Amino acid sequence: MTSPAERFAASRRRARHGDLAEFTAELSFPLDPFQQEACEAVADGHSVLVAAPTGAGKTLVGEYAVRHAYRRGEKSFYTTPIKALSNQKFHDLSRAYGPGNVGLLTGDTSINPDADIVVMTTEVLRNMIYAGSSTLDRLGVVVLDEVHYLADRYRGSVWEEVIIHLHERTAIIALSATVSNAEEFGAWLREVRGDTRVIVSEHRPVPLWPHVLLREGIYDLYAPGVDPQDPGPTPRLNPELEAVAKRARHEDARAPGGRGRPTRGGRRPQGRRAPPRFAVVDVLDRQGLLPAIVFIFSRAACEDAVEQVRHAGMVLTTEAERHEIARIVEERCAGLPPEDLGALGYTRWRDSLEAGVAAHHAGMIPLFKEVVEELFAGGLIKVVYATETLALGINMPARSVVLEKLVKWDGQGHKDLTAGEYTQLTGRAGRRGIDVEGHAVVVEHPGFDAPQLGRLASRRTYPLISSFQPTYNMAINLVATLGVAHAREVLEMSFAQYQADQSVVGKARRVKEIESTLAGYAEAAACDRGDFMEYAALRERLNRQQKQASRVASRARKEASAATLAALVRGDVVKVGGGRRAGLVAVVDPDDNPVAPRPLVVTDQGRVHRLAISELHHGLEQVGTVRIPRRFDARNARSRRELAQLLHDNRHSYAAARRRRGDDAEERASQDQELETRRLLREHPCHQCPDREAHARWAERYHRALRDKDKVVGEIQRATGSISQVFDKRLEILTALGYVEPAGDAMDLTRWGEMMRRIYSENDIVIAEALRTGAWDRLNAAALAAAVSAVLYEGRREDETRAPRVPGGPHGVLGTALRETVRLWSAVDDMQKERHLPGLSAPHWGLVGPVHGWAQGKGLDAVLHDTEIAPGDMVRWCKQVIDVLDQIHDVAPSAALRDTAASAIRAIRRGVVAY
Repeated sequence: MTSPAERFAASRRRARHGDLAEFTAELSFPLDPFQQEACEAVADGHSVLVAAPTGAGKTLVGEYAVRHAYRRGEKSFYTTPIKALSNQKFHDLSRAYGPGNVGLLTGDTSINPDADIVVMTTEVLRNMIYAGSSTLDRLGVVVLDEVHYLADRYRGSVWEEVIIHLHERTAIIALSATVSNAEEFGAWLREVRGDTRVIVSEHRPVPLWPHVLLREGIYDLYAPGVDPQDPGPTPRLNPELEAVAKRARHEDARAPGGRGRPTRGGRRPQGRRAPPRFAVVDVLDRQGLLPAIVFIFSRAACEDAVEQVRHAGMVLTTEAERHEIARIVEERCAGLPPEDLGALGYTRWRDSLEAGVAAHHAGMIPLFKEVVEELFAGGLIKVVYATETLALGINMPARSVVLEKLVKWDGQGHKDLTAGEYTQLTGRAGRRGIDVEGHAVVVEHPGFDAPQLGRLASRRTYPLISSFQPTYNMAINLVATLGVAHAREVLEMSFAQYQADQSVVGKARRVKEIESTLAGYAEAAACDRGDFMEYAALRERLNRQQKQASRVASRARKEASAATLAALVRGDVVKVGGGRRAGLVAVVDPDDNPVAPRPLVVTDQGRVHRLAISELHHGLEQVGTVRIPRRFDARNARSRRELAQLLHDNRHSYAAARRRRGDDAEERASQDQELETRRLLREHPCHQCPDREAHARWAERYHRALRDKDKVVGEIQRATGSISQVFDKRLEILTALGYVEPAGDAMDLTRWGEMMRRIYSENDIVIAEALRTGAWDRLNAAALAAAVSAVLYEGRREDETRAPRVPGGPHGVLGTALRETVRLWSAVDDMQKERHLPGLSAPHWGLVGPVHGWAQGKGLDAVLHDTEIAPGDMVRWCKQVIDVLDQIHDVAPSAALRDTAASAIRAIRRGVVAY
């Protein structure tokens, strides 16, 4: 029997949790233990970190937090990292609370912003905090969905800014995918926010079974008896799978060009080819594993996959489903401008949807992606080919998730998937309340390694590493709101600094271990002829000098190559010194980009590509000229062959051309230093020691350990106060450029600093400089939009076939403004490099022509003609341009430029961009 005190405590708890009981009563399923614990913590007024697998239902905790605040008469913000997820959440909450009670704020959308419940991107909340918005006064709770996004190297800092700066009266509900250092992240939250409950669940409500799809069929990854939910660090693999793989290796070795027998081109085989995509879909269908999401790490490959399945004649929908798909597509797309439908590939896209197959990637316009999401969630689409962006947040669970490969392109090269990435991608498999189990299928592909997959599937590690760095805008806002001294203290509160400080303890212990090792190596290297460590230091110096000489020669080649590249004109013949581009090429289209010219060339093999300085490691030299016909078309194979024949016929005269050498004074000085060190080595008494090389081996270990020690000591020095040091360097640059000025022991913002407080962009400093110096003052609306695009756009492909054109030519009003923008960027970039800060992204011309044309009223088909820009990218970049133009409209120093920005916004916000 309970005591009166216990009954009183229980009644207090029921009163506190009354709305939780109502909330759970409305659900069609009972709360999981972690959901119950988290919701009770919210009801008790705690901040909460919930880390749980994808599909486990952690967003339900956020939804309860919104309801709890709403019932208490407090405002609540639900933040997400991407607009698509914000839109989805806005519709969910509008259905629950009514459209009048829910608002939406993204970079380019504002609906009911004064509502008690507002969904927004995290950047919007950060901007409200810095602006001191009165909307924050009644803010009871902020839900930070997908908070693990703070590891994103471009936008991750925003999450930490919000967590640090939100008023302590506002509770934070942080929702994260399963991360292996959730306790560390929670400890930081407690340090910054105070009372915070950390609730971690690794339980998947729908069990996940891993498989491998071979040409012979589909196989379980693990051996019978291995629990896929807890396989352990080294689980046994399915012996059937291993037998098939072994037989395949044996057949591969016996085949012509097999192991030990290279093919005609000298390349060895990479193993068996992957099964055709239509065959994969057929197997999944027969095994009852649809609907499926197939992850392919390439937009073009996603579109190709849809085409391949369609060309195979596959239709995965019933007649009733096709009618329903057609109705939804027609209804959702009724407002699209008819003149844009061709550029969007509307008819082909709609036909694929009706067959139950779709792509989903960032190159699609937002509306198309939303329709795919709606149809898939409704069970009408059976297969979606998607890039990994779909792994973030969007509610599209499937019965199975398929990975075509275990490698992906990360912008620099092909990298193996990490265990964390594998976990994130496959986490969508298994629909709660529909499927009793989910399935993760990896398709056999060249280089596939079953043991590697076994390790990936069993580790499930996903450490959360902060990417926090103070930006110029952040520095300006911190100085304005807190002052310099307090700003440094706040920056030291970041998760990045917390992780750095935690690492120092282990690093200091490592230094002590290395010092002990050094003493042992020095003793082992002792020589009775003299000081062998002194002799070893000379050898080490010689090694450094040889490397320096190589760097000097390489830099000289690079500088000469850059100068040659910039001076090339149409008809010049160039000899590329080495690498995959080696040989003679003829320039058919020079590039006037002042940052990184990349002229279009035709090779002596009749191929066409762009020359980039990044590929010319072995140098290049101009060796002659060739006549290029006035109407030469590099896309015409016959024209290229004829030009290649001309290069071949004249190769002997080109080979006779003498190479011009530049000043090699630095090279000679480097050689002199090397000769002097060699002389000192020969004269040293230890040089004649019979055990010299034995001593040298110990000395080499000594110097290797010494380098390790120096590296760790450097890491300790950089870790201690590392974030505030970056802040100080940013302030130095802002002071030099006139955005802040000393005021005794403090800093004051100038009028330009006040302007920059409201410029939020990755290239904030370049935009501010363009406004401060008047670089964009003479531009009309279309040209201003184009200039803004140049500081935002990042090209996706290294080898574009056409150089971007600047409307009005390189010396017109826009071309002059772009050159001035480059000069401003270069000046700031140099200031950053002097202070060992990361470089700034250079302006890029790739979007200048399309944005200029769109702002002039041209159609989507016309502006994207002869470009490699996808319609979805065009829409996305146009919205980012609008976002910056909106900021320029608010802060530009002249009324004329503010009016131009407003006109540019109206010109761009039309058609498919506005829809």
